[in-house]
Amino acid sequence: MSQQNKKLVLAYSGGLDTSYCVKYLSLQGWEIHAVSINTGGFSEQDLQQMEQRAYQLGAKSYQCVDAVKDYYQKYVRYLVYGNVLRNNTYPLSVSAERMFQAVEIASVANQINATAIAHGSTGAGNDQVRFDLAFSILCPNIQIITPIRDQQLSRAEEVSFLKEHGLEWNEEKAKYSVNQGVWGTSVGGAETLTSHASLPEEAWLNQLEKTEETSVSLSFSKGELVGINGRKYDHPLDAIQELQRMAAPYAIGRDIHVGDTIIGIKGRVGFEAAAPMIIIKAHHLLEKHILGKWQAYWKEQLANWYGMMLHEGQYLDEVMRNIEDFLEATQQQVTGTVFVKLYPYRFQLDGIESDFDKMQMQKGQYGEMNEGWTGTDVKGFTKILANHFSNATNVNQI
Repeated sequence: MSQQNKKLVLAYSGGLDTSYCVKYLSLQGWEIHAVSINTGGFSEQDLQQMEQRAYQLGAKSYQCVDAVKDYYQKYVRYLVYGNVLRNNTYPLSVSAERMFQAVEIASVANQINATAIAHGSTGAGNDQVRFDLAFSILCPNIQIITPIRDQQLSRAEEVSFLKEHGLEWNEEKAKYSVNQGVWGTSVGGAETLTSHASLPEEAWLNQLEKTEETSVSLSFSKGELVGINGRKYDHPLDAIQELQRMAAPYAIGRDIHVGDTIIGIKGRVGFEAAAPMIIIKAHHLLEKHILGKWQAYWKEQLANWYGMMLHEGQYLDEVMRNIEDFLEATQQQVTGTVFVKLYPYRFQLDGIESDFDKMQMQKGQYGEMNEGWTGTDVKGFTKILANHFSNATNVNQI
């Protein structure tokens, strides 16, 4: 292959794995075009350091695609609509982000007529499948290169390689793999490779800084967070980021997720997602007051399926658009305010106010009194309701 045909787009995060990829692939003669997809996890200082490092390691060009709003519009809001928690625990902080980044990287590769596309995933996780799948669908004629996976490198070996080529890497920092985005941060290290060890305090991105109780009111409009403490925001992202700033000093949203990976093995990863966890739980409480029981039931079934499909890299399946339409349709009356209290390491949902609150519109109060029926009505209703069960019991001789 001639030098002019060795144009390669690298999905570049600035971390250890992708930094290794820049240096290694440039030494192989590739023209490296490093591309970062900002989903809310990079500060201006981070971006400057990433760009500097990319060029230092041999990249031909570097660009950061600011795609936070697209990420919210195409992915995050459906996770809120569906109250999506993988295994009732994990808000898909990295799952959704990686799939989105893979789609965006493929778009850049097509735009610049790249010959190859590369990512820094290992051979033991989910990301390799997400990236490979998106690339093979969206740019099928472009070669996929994966140095970390193919060489089966340890993090220590990557650090040593970079040192040999003039880049010092903080070995203490390299102990943990941290991925930060607007929908949460994942933390992986030696402890998460076990089934019993917890992550040490220093591994978490946010430390406990506040201890006094704080009351927060969250305003939703058609299922989206639009206001905090009476203040309306121009975009739900602004509200999400403000809630994260308020809740992070309480070290809220820490947990360790255990689940089945796409490749068939069990995986364990730490995460902290203060705003996502509060939003999902607050939104769910609001829905309990507003949606009908069958709306809530079927939404839960489809949302759980949607989260599984997204987690496993199936975002491009056309059924996902159908489920998104359904989820959005269920949110037309999910409008109101949820009252929350923040404490160290936890939060509490106190209640809601909504013009669509069915609890305040009914003709009876649960366990108290009613105005819409009599005891005789209930006796007749119960007798008819029992017919099906009585028939089954008699036939089956239970």
